[in-house]
Amino acid sequence: MADNLRISMIQSHIIWEDKEENLGYYGELLRRVSGKTDLAVLPETFSTGFSMDVEKLGEPIDGRTISTVKLWAEKYQMAIVGSFIACENGKYYNRCFFITPEGEEEYYDKRHLFRMGSEHKSFSAGNKRTIVSYKGWNIFLQICYDLRFPVWTRNVGNEYDLLVYVANWPEPRKKVWRALLQARAIENMCFVCGVNRVGVDGKGIVYEGDSMIISPKGKKLANAGKRKELTRTCTLEKEVLDELRKKFPVGKDADTFKLIK
Repeated sequence: MADNLRISMIQSHIIWEDKEENLGYYGELLRRVSGKTDLAVLPETFSTGFSMDVEKLGEPIDGRTISTVKLWAEKYQMAIVGSFIACENGKYYNRCFFITPEGEEEYYDKRHLFRMGSEHKSFSAGNKRTIVSYKGWNIFLQICYDLRFPVWTRNVGNEYDLLVYVANWPEPRKKVWRALLQARAIENMCFVCGVNRVGVDGKGIVYEGDSMIISPKGKKLANAGKRKELTRTCTLEKEVLDELRKKFPVGKDADTFKLIK
């Protein structure tokens, strides 16, 4: 059906600071969903893990990670979302990417840096929202800690239909992860997809996964489960969203605002 979107959550472990191993592994996971999905979502910093060693791991957008993602997108005919450690003009960013099979590319630099993990000492914060148009959907890109800040994601005028979070969200705060994904879907009248990693990173931090897709009513449509490597695909129906917004137009009563840096 027109404007339906097949979206796959790629929930997996990340080998600490080893780009080649991660690129090889995630390439195989994407191959397995080829022909079965329109959009594949990877965890945050999928090619390195959530490392602060930016001088060693940072790379430009024409570097190894993005060049490889572009090849995957074309070969497997799917759009791919994730994030990597980007280096640009002497600064480092936790940069989300959206790469289409046609080679179109969009980027979002993480706005809210996780100070409890010293991310703000190694990375520079972004200051622009990125909404991508793809297959009749407007898709808003976000990264992990951004989930805690609803003003940054406020859906004024229904400017987006799907909110995507790529994450390395630790197990001790799993209840917060689940609650906020649901809250973002309900308050913004949109679908939400949150993809988290599993396993243990190089700092000994444990990640449970619990990647999930939430409906605009807050219903869980798909869940990749806990502590397991799992790929889960779900079909989102744009018609369902449009009908809900027409029947229950809360967006018309939303507050407008302007963010000032």
